[in-house]
Amino acid sequence: MRTFRTSAGRLTLVAAVAACLTLGASSSAWAQTGGAGTTESTTPAPTTPTTPTTPPTWHTVPGNRAKLNKKGKAIPPANAPIAVQQAIIAANKIRTYPYRYGGGHQNIYDTGYDCSGAVSYLLYHAGVLTDPMPSGSFMNAWGEPGKGQWITTFANKGHMYAVVAGLRWDTSSFGERRRSSGKGPRWRSTKRKPNGFVQRHYPGF
Repeated sequence: MRTFRTSAGRLTLVAAVAACLTLGASSSAWAQTGGAGTTESTTPAPTTPTTPTTPPTWHTVPGNRAKLNKKGKAIPPANAPIAVQQAIIAANKIRTYPYRYGGGHQNIYDTGYDCSGAVSYLLYHAGVLTDPMPSGSFMNAWGEPGKGQWITTFANKGHMYAVVAGLRWDTSSFGERRRSSGKGPRWRSTKRKPNGFVQRHYPGF
């Protein structure tokens, strides 16, 4: 290392060292914040739902409406977005589960589901919901007002259900002549009057 004998030289060296230390600290902060520097918040951005793009590997039916088979499974329509088809296939897996108050809220994968838990399960697998919600929250805290092209939720403070590609996804057998399908998450071909329910949908669905 070269020695400076003059006081001015020593000051120059001290200033140079200080500048290097400052630059190093700044570069370290830049690296730690992903290039944002130290002036911006490091709080992670909120998670937004994503829709799956994996090509379908399941059977579909032609057109825009799902079909209910004799076993109570819904066959997704070929014209529906992959996310909607995937949601239908996922819901088929819990279509025989029993009704349980609060089911599907502590954990999206449960052994029983209530009305909003069952709808939350379907919407989660469509990629348009990150966490389960109670029926009251679906009245104004999810999606947009009105009927959707593929999925519409119907909610009030005490109950909710969804209509997906023409089929009703509901824990209640209300409106069915024969209620042998039971109480719990089921696909139902019968319609239900929407009186008293708030209709909402997710944009694009």
